[in-house]
Amino acid sequence: MTVTLADVAARARVSPATVSRVLNGNYPVAASTRERVLRAVDDLDYVLNGPASSLAAASSDLVGILVNDIADPFFGIMAGAVQSEIGGLGSVGRGGGEKLAVVCNTGGAAERELTYLTLLQRQRAAAVVLTGGALEDPQHTAAMAAKLGKLSRAGTRVVLCGRPPISGDPGAGDHPDPAVLAFDNRGGARRLTDHLLALGHRRIGYVAGPPGRTTTRDRLEGHREAMAAAGVTGDQQRLTVHSTYGRSSGFDAARELLRRDPELTAVVAANDTVALGVCAALRDQGLRIPEDVSVAGFDDLPFAVDAVPALTTVRLPLFEAGARAGRLAMGKEAPPPGGIATVEAELMVRGSTARPRG
Repeated sequence: MTVTLADVAARARVSPATVSRVLNGNYPVAASTRERVLRAVDDLDYVLNGPASSLAAASSDLVGILVNDIADPFFGIMAGAVQSEIGGLGSVGRGGGEKLAVVCNTGGAAERELTYLTLLQRQRAAAVVLTGGALEDPQHTAAMAAKLGKLSRAGTRVVLCGRPPISGDPGAGDHPDPAVLAFDNRGGARRLTDHLLALGHRRIGYVAGPPGRTTTRDRLEGHREAMAAAGVTGDQQRLTVHSTYGRSSGFDAARELLRRDPELTAVVAANDTVALGVCAALRDQGLRIPEDVSVAGFDDLPFAVDAVPALTTVRLPLFEAGARAGRLAMGKEAPPPGGIATVEAELMVRGSTARPRG
């Protein structure tokens, strides 16, 4: 049943005119009243009747793209690729299939993810693409599943790009499941560590991403699986440092790893940006790369090949995956069988890794 403005007014114990004033923001309303109205809007999941259409089931020309950090090339590349497929390129004038992309920068915050999805629902977005890893919090996962289910039921196409499937929507079965393009983070990490082990490295430090995120878990598990298969298990906890995905975090994490084991011969970083920070810290300590310590990253961001030495890393086809997500969002491409496709990761061996000395 469609929730009306009158329903919100009754829930908040105010007049419909007051609800309208709060939502339109065109008239002063007491803070306590405003809070009561907004709480009622959230509780009832009221969807504003936006300018796109007066029909409740209509969708707009809006496509939302959720990213953790638009300044991070990992997300910027995917967002740009999505937009390249939704803009109706080549069409002339209106009515040619053009869509307006809105990039929503969540900063990795659970509340922002849900808020942006609610705002996109109120604008009757034609599609929503969520990029990158997800928070590993059962309560947040359930809230996300419910919100994405509501979007799907309202006719919004939902695509997860670089995220695992989300399950647990209580309304599952009466709407299309999101299309999922899942990155093979675990397999890529295992192949990367296997490469270092094959070179003869055994004292390998690992700079993991922030805890509580799927990408962090998958890449760390792949690394540890490779170490365990080679019989190298004793120091894995001690030689793992968690950080954010920034260069300065990589610098600090590398210094901590060297403090824990000055005899390290290799460091694997959560991503290429972190790897640059690791390299800077090693040089700051008078160490050479790869002669003294090998360094490896993940993602194969554009600068990886231009680093000195060029960075051994794992390539994720970010632009290709983003473009495919855009086509799925626009209905230009059929969803993969079962709704889920694995995006393969490729090992890129370059000059930053070599056999340990001695």
